Amino acid sequence: MDFAFSEEQEMLRRSAREFLAKECSPKVVRRLMESADAYDAGLWKKLADLGWTSLGIPEQYGGVGTFLDLIVVLEEAGRTLLPGPFFSTMGLAVPVIIEAGTEAQKKEALSAIASGSARATLAFTEPSGRWDASGVGLSAKQKAGGWQLDGVKLFVPDAEAADYTVVVARSRGEGEEGVTLFLVKGRPKGMTVKPLETLDMTRRWSEVRFDAVQLNADAVMGGPDKGWPALKRALEWATAALCAEMVGGVQKVLETSTEYAKTRQQFGKPIGIYQAVSHKLADMLVLSESGRSATYYAAWAVEADAPDRSLASSMAKAYVSDAYRKVAGDGIQVHGGIGFTWEHDMHLYFKRAKSSEVTLGDATYHRELVAQALDL
Repeated sequence: MDFAFSEEQEMLRRSAREFLAKECSPKVVRRLMESADAYDAGLWKKLADLGWTSLGIPEQYGGVGTFLDLIVVLEEAGRTLLPGPFFSTMGLAVPVIIEAGTEAQKKEALSAIASGSARATLAFTEPSGRWDASGVGLSAKQKAGGWQLDGVKLFVPDAEAADYTVVVARSRGEGEEGVTLFLVKGRPKGMTVKPLETLDMTRRWSEVRFDAVQLNADAVMGGPDKGWPALKRALEWATAALCAEMVGGVQKVLETSTEYAKTRQQFGKPIGIYQAVSHKLADMLVLSESGRSATYYAAWAVEADAPDRSLASSMAKAYVSDAYRKVAGDGIQVHGGIGFTWEHDMHLYFKRAKSSEVTLGDATYHRELVAQALDL
């Protein structure tokens, strides 16, 4: 059985790694962390020129490549903690637009994203912090041929830089019934974005408030009250994409920690010869490889629309959520005192691991989904 990427995909990986090493160095990451929205228009244009903003988008809307091509790039982006709205656009919003958008919405939004002229995000979570349908409470009511949105969304990634916001709202009922998706362009009257102070500053999170926001009927994605099935499928794409980014971070922490263990001297010997360090690094390698395997299978299952796509994506997220947090924490321990300093980059990976752990549901949430798949 051949699980290898194609020669073209490996070339894409190499070019992505070279590009990010040059254009997204730790110095650049820290500079963008200090900016208002962690977004650099010049860097975004370079990503678009490389074709990254079109990966996985259907050709009729200006896209190229496949979802697996996007997985390759996201893994490399995770290695460098790429700031800005790349994941929120390509990993979150684009799958929902593909799965639920009308033809007109796809032509407008996907074409703009593919060309690099627009960015997007997904507004899902609310004060409850839930990622299931029961957590959706933002009100959507029909008003004079259109819709009115009222409520608040929390931890919306890169909302300040988004030209399109996919909003998950409740139009009636409870649970999976009565969920309606809206594609909101720009910031209509009554929609406000407030930055949140969070642990991970390499990715910006915001509170997005909707106070009597009026939308035309054509803002509805798919149809009223019917948004959940398409959203659920889109979240499976998004989960595999996030896992790829996380696996890239895991690999970078492992490489950095291994190199440090080979060069850091204690009692005249490299610290890597001591079992307390070497066995920790061995465990980190096992977590890295296992997480990568689970992620690659989940990405393939989603791309191929395999019967176990839901199970595969939840298995990957449950495993990689724990693995990234554990590896990043162990990486700090391997580095000792220097790993706790602001000047060292290891804490940036730990913070990204913690924010990614809860994004799209933490390990506990996804273990429950796996258990349900086992009819438990």
